[in-house]
Amino acid sequence: MYSSELEACPYPADHPFNTTRARKTRALADSMGWLNHPGVEEMAPRPAERVQMKHFHSARYLRSLRNMSEDKWDSQALSMGIGTEDCPVFKGLFEHAALATGATLCAVERILDGSAQLAFNPSGGFHHAGAEKAAGFCYINDVALACLVLAKAGKRVLYLDIDVHHGDGVADAAYDRADIFTISLHENPKLLFPGTGFVDEIGRNEGKGYCVNIPLPMGTYDLVYQNCFDTVVLPLARAYDPDVFVLEFGADALAGDPLAHLQLTNNVYVDIIQHLLAFDRPILMTGGGGYHVENTVRAWALGWSVLCGAHDGVDMNLGMGGVMMESTEWQGGLMDRELVIPTAQRTAVARQINTTVETIKRTIFPIHGL
Repeated sequence: MYSSELEACPYPADHPFNTTRARKTRALADSMGWLNHPGVEEMAPRPAERVQMKHFHSARYLRSLRNMSEDKWDSQALSMGIGTEDCPVFKGLFEHAALATGATLCAVERILDGSAQLAFNPSGGFHHAGAEKAAGFCYINDVALACLVLAKAGKRVLYLDIDVHHGDGVADAAYDRADIFTISLHENPKLLFPGTGFVDEIGRNEGKGYCVNIPLPMGTYDLVYQNCFDTVVLPLARAYDPDVFVLEFGADALAGDPLAHLQLTNNVYVDIIQHLLAFDRPILMTGGGGYHVENTVRAWALGWSVLCGAHDGVDMNLGMGGVMMESTEWQGGLMDRELVIPTAQRTAVARQINTTVETIKRTIFPIHGL
């Protein structure tokens, strides 16, 4: 899902959220021939309609968002997070949010009518927006809307959020539901926005046990992250047996991201996407965070290559990374080099994650017969 119109209304120049990431990802994928891969189609989205966005957002919130976008003063806007440092007002704000959301919802339509099995919207993933709240650079929560539309169509949805920040907006939207299972792996909320996503937040009423949060300590590295995914996410996904996956593919958990403190390489994402593909269910993948632009673009392009079947396990782009990405930081192509993790860090991180995993096994697994 891509349109150059998504860059017609960029965030302010000094804002961390860089809308060029989608264009650069698309250009890199195109240069590798992955947009012409068998079975692949590129689709330009249409903007989400107000009636569609009202499946999650309130009418007054949407009205305030449009008013502020059109430079019309709205007294309620600031109380709803519109016009803050994180969520500034800028020209074309509403149009950008509606089109990015429309890209995700168009993909949902294609999955529901059977014309697509796998879809990627690199301009989506605004998982922090609430029903009446702009937050964390997010105005319209396209992934929450996607989950709700899929569930309304009778689908059992597994929402997997691998952004370094907790997917709070989606978790809140589905907190009382069992037809949307949310799993979020994110940095310790004591250290990072939005300050939610503790292991004891497990859903309520019918949704009890269908909200899983996996907070990760600073310095989390590939091996322990993959082990956490294998021992927690995979058994729960198999037990839940979803009809469709929604993957919020934030790349800000990568080492070097300026807004976070984890130490993953993008090799982890290859493993995760391959595991999801093995379920043989539709997958809707979106972008999300990622504030080291070159690393994010490389990760998303690599993720798309896996999703569309072009990745064969060998990084055929070895040596081209510095030229194509306009960066000299890493010359090894799309896949990151392996990071050396000190023994003390390995021990400390593994101990904290093992405690979290055991807590989830004790509190969540029995609900799902595990």
